[in-house]
Amino acid sequence: MSPTILVTGGAGYIGAHACVALIAAGYTPLVLDNLCNSSAESLRRVRRISGVEPRLIVADIRDAQALDALFAAQPVAAVMHFAGLKAVGESTAAPLRYHDNNVGGSVALLQAMQRAGVRTLIFSSSATVYGEPSVAQFREDMRCDPVNPYGRGKWMIEQMLGDLAASEPGWRIAALRYFNPVGAHPSGLIGEDPRGVPDNLMPYITQVAVGRLPALRVFGGDWPTADGSGVRDYIHVMDLAEGHVAALRHLLEHAPQRLTLNLGSGRGTSVLQLLHAFEHVIGRALPHEIVARRPGDIAAYWADPTRAAAVLGWRTQRDLSALCADAWRWQQANPRGYADA
Repeated sequence: MSPTILVTGGAGYIGAHACVALIAAGYTPLVLDNLCNSSAESLRRVRRISGVEPRLIVADIRDAQALDALFAAQPVAAVMHFAGLKAVGESTAAPLRYHDNNVGGSVALLQAMQRAGVRTLIFSSSATVYGEPSVAQFREDMRCDPVNPYGRGKWMIEQMLGDLAASEPGWRIAALRYFNPVGAHPSGLIGEDPRGVPDNLMPYITQVAVGRLPALRVFGGDWPTADGSGVRDYIHVMDLAEGHVAALRHLLEHAPQRLTLNLGSGRGTSVLQLLHAFEHVIGRALPHEIVARRPGDIAAYWADPTRAAAVLGWRTQRDLSALCADAWRWQQANPRGYADA
């Protein structure tokens, strides 16, 4: 039988794509999700892609009783931990909610893993842990100084994982620091489906293209970059999902260890460059306006993914055109996201 991998938040954007990648690699995903910002429809779509629908347990990550029952019901080889709230601006307005859900949920999960004797974890971290360093290319050995509650929560969890690994032998832990996941599965069946107005750039662009939003707002046109718009590292969500599988394989095949790795393309792309690449894919211009910078934004940053390549043998495979085409295929087929199902 294929090893069972618990995927917390597995019905969400990245989690559903990770389920596809896990199934393709010969694993059996088991999903725990409270569906507060996701849809069970994503897992039915996973079945249409892979032939396998992951079992879904609808429960909160903070529910110790549900976690204990899950681990008692079947052997679990490892956990991929995606469950968490993820809007930077919202975290600033509601920090206690974010720390309760993200940090508190991670504590509850780790305690349940301890009780069950499961010691392998892939943690969904973020490039926001770096804060606002003076260099644009972020390396894992840089000092971390997150500037918002969302990023501080991710950093707290990373520190907690380090403390746990140091205190108890046998833990295999990978903290994967994401940059900007975008795109969708090339089938167009699963993709990013944010609740309300999107906080992230690509779903905002696709919703403008499909007519759900009137125009793209570009936050800042006076950054010290080539075209004045902010520069980020955009990574196709399937490359990201495959990075998780590579990390899982590495942990399961090697002695207990703790890894911290950037998952990014290593290339900087400006907001306007991404917009123009998307316009080229769809064959028309989209309305957009330059507005004031957002507090807390920085001019440019991208990943140094050298360590992930060296340790995991993982690199991004999909280019800007592919991530735009896949995002558009998803949004065209699902103008209102999973609500169209």
